[in-house]
Amino acid sequence: MILEKVKAILVEELDVEEENINLDSKIKDDLGADSLDLFELISKIEDELDITIDEEDYGKLVTVGDIVNYITDKQ
Repeated sequence: MILEKVKAILVEELDVEEENINLDSKIKDDLGADSLDLFELISKIEDELDITIDEEDYGKLVTVGDIVNYITDKQ
């Protein structure tokens, strides 16, 4: 499932506990990511889920739910 894969990437990249991640979690505000973290997260998600996230869409990916919905829509 996409949510589990995204959570695993967030745990690995941001060193946060999985139980602290839900669909409403804000990547920057709640999970502590900075701009570099966000770029690395997107890169890792693209590699592991074999998708491409358009650069103009980066700003739309505010919450974990935004990422999951974006990936779902792309598949």
